Amino acid sequence: MTRFNRTLFTCLLFAAAAFAQTENKLPSAAIPADRMTQYSDQAVTWMRDYLRVNTSNPPGNELAAAQFFKKILDENGIENQLFEFTPGRANIWARIKGDGTHRPLILLSHMDVVTSDPDKWKVNPFSAEIIDGAIYGRGAQDMKNEGLAQLVVIVMLKREAVKLDRDIILLATSDEEVDGIGTDWMIANKRDMLENAEFLITEGGTNLMKEGHVESVGVDVAEKSPFWLKLTAHGVPGHASIPLADSAPNRLIRALFKVINYQTELKVLPVVEEHFKALAPTQKGDIAEKFRDIRMALKDKSFAARMSADTEYAYLLRNTISVTQLEASHQTNVIPTEATAHLDVRLLPGEDSHAFLEMMKRVVDDPKVTVEPESSDFRKANASDVHTSLFDIFREISASYFPDAPVVPTITSGYTENQRYRSIGISCYGFTPYAATKEESSTEHGNNERVRVEEVRRAPKILFDVVATLGSR
Repeated sequence: MTRFNRTLFTCLLFAAAAFAQTENKLPSAAIPADRMTQYSDQAVTWMRDYLRVNTSNPPGNELAAAQFFKKILDENGIENQLFEFTPGRANIWARIKGDGTHRPLILLSHMDVVTSDPDKWKVNPFSAEIIDGAIYGRGAQDMKNEGLAQLVVIVMLKREAVKLDRDIILLATSDEEVDGIGTDWMIANKRDMLENAEFLITEGGTNLMKEGHVESVGVDVAEKSPFWLKLTAHGVPGHASIPLADSAPNRLIRALFKVINYQTELKVLPVVEEHFKALAPTQKGDIAEKFRDIRMALKDKSFAARMSADTEYAYLLRNTISVTQLEASHQTNVIPTEATAHLDVRLLPGEDSHAFLEMMKRVVDDPKVTVEPESSDFRKANASDVHTSLFDIFREISASYFPDAPVVPTITSGYTENQRYRSIGISCYGFTPYAATKEESSTEHGNNERVRVEEVRRAPKILFDVVATLGSR
């Protein structure tokens, strides 16, 4: 090889390496560092402002939150519409246009939060005070944090003039914590504004932080369906000074004893099998091997018992039953005619609610105890495919921010609005750009709910890289 050819070959190698490096760069790398810092600063300010908007549901008052979104969207020249579908309740929709090569992506959040007891908090739940590097506020984990990150991403796409091959839609809805009327109204009345979207990202994912690093990135691809039941025991009433063996409370207690001691069947769905396989590298000893083939491992009765007792994994493997409410006499000295218990039942995807109800009646096995659904509006659980371009991007971007943390498809234990949007043909995922410790995650719906400032600063950047990568391929 001549000196000229060697020089040319070396130059080509350097050019190829430089090109590969450019190709592998995250979209956020194109944003100057000082502007990225400004976005992070803005995220903290907006997060605190958003948490101060009291959208406790009931009653909701999401209109105030929608107006908070609209003000920022208007200031940044972003197309948006606010829908006050009933007094004080509203949804807000915004859009960054792409060239239409691909179907849109929806970034969905809900603006309402659950109620809170200020007496049990360190600070007022709507003060957004910063203590030890964390912002305290109802909704800091569920899910004003994610809604805020989505808002910042939309602003970043606009200000950075990102070229997109699909529309990016921001949608913030009302009433997810109670009846989901905001989403139902949107699908029934403004479905055209969802533009036959291909993908949707909302709450549901969990990036578990342990000992200072993210151990795994969980992406919700399915949810269990709520199937709440009511047990009503009927008996002879009377004065409580004369015990009655056949009383309604006694019958109810006997029925509940059967219920809480009943073990539903262990089942391994394909997504759950993938979940355990993905988690296997994070485990030690024989557990790693068992996770690689969870179906075979569960044939071992001792291991099956161990998994059944582990609250982190048991809900993935069976339909669950929790006793949550009891009602009987309003006076200590009165034996009532009826006593009632409420059961929070969560069914795995594909389960038949009618068959489960009949099974529960057999478990109770008492003609004087009725078992009935609390509502006739049962929605069978559904799931999204893990073999999609968006799921691949979750893996790609997560690997850049959380090296060695596996991306784990999972079934969430709670309910998200993914179920409603999957039913109209959208591939929906629960993915969060926030990392949280187990203790921080436990404050969701609990006391002293909070999110670390450093996560608020970083999360929009992660989500921006996911959205901009999807929108430019």
